[in-house]
Amino acid sequence: MRIIFDAMGGDKAPAAVVEGAVRARKELGVDVTLVGRKEEILSCLAEADRDLVQLVDAREVITMEDDPSRATHSKKDASMTVALNLLRDGAGDAVVSAGSTGALLSGATLIVRRVQGIRRAAMAPVLPAGEHGVMLIDCGANVECTAEFLLQFAYMGSFYARKVMGCENPRVGLLNIGAEDSKGGELQKEALALLRQAGSEGRINFIGNVEGTDVFSGAVDVVVTDGFTGNVLLKATEGIIKEMMRRLKGVFYKSAKNKLAAAVLKKDLAVMKKAMDVNEVGGTALIGIRKPVIKAHGSSDAGSIFAAARQAKTFVEADVIAQIEANVAYMRLKAE
Repeated sequence: MRIIFDAMGGDKAPAAVVEGAVRARKELGVDVTLVGRKEEILSCLAEADRDLVQLVDAREVITMEDDPSRATHSKKDASMTVALNLLRDGAGDAVVSAGSTGALLSGATLIVRRVQGIRRAAMAPVLPAGEHGVMLIDCGANVECTAEFLLQFAYMGSFYARKVMGCENPRVGLLNIGAEDSKGGELQKEALALLRQAGSEGRINFIGNVEGTDVFSGAVDVVVTDGFTGNVLLKATEGIIKEMMRRLKGVFYKSAKNKLAAAVLKKDLAVMKKAMDVNEVGGTALIGIRKPVIKAHGSSDAGSIFAAARQAKTFVEADVIAQIEANVAYMRLKAE
């Protein structure tokens, strides 16, 4: 298996990407291709590690200032563009990038292409909750959605949760402002009817509407929503976790007695902090694309890049895309 890394993408590129990719080569046993400016990549590579990776030179870099919808088209020699072209052409099995989210989504859609029959690719992060985590689909790729989009998100999220997250029979819920069928706008009501039908046919384990409080309660494994609402939930969750950890640290450093308590609980606190760290999951899978693409956080360090590579490896091995392709007929509106 070969994983292609956009070596120039992210706030800490290329050093963090190179370090994380080399670690993936050593610990995961995957072949590695690093795409970017060769001289900059080589400056980050230890002499002993140079034979472990393949380098592909790409002179341009897509920045946050570039128009996401045109970036990979206007910058043909950008590391992200070249990486996606290599994936499309079969030179690797997955792409990992910490670069511009919008550019990666647009580039993956235009270059690698969507699975035939899938209306929109979705961004599906796994939130740190419960035994396996909770998938949120979509989290920003599709601000405006139709009920058919949400139906497809539910299917794709269910397949991913079963194959990659290890949920035997993932519970799928539709994010809404109440559990009752009468709640929500037209989009939620239309999507609810489609999801209930899919559930009654035994194709997904649909449990109905879920509220925001249910996301971290262990009641659901896949939360389906439009990209606007999903992004608000995701960013709010990240902000709450950061603030909670900051306040907890303040409590333990408040007095000598509290510091002593912190020393006693140090290992348990470290485990909790790791469990609540969204970067430990790896990255956000772009689901609905013909080949696996993982979006790592823009501020990813080497550990986060390694986690994204591990996620990409699992994504490839699970063969989720084949399951999506095999079930597309059930994911389209009957009227068509």
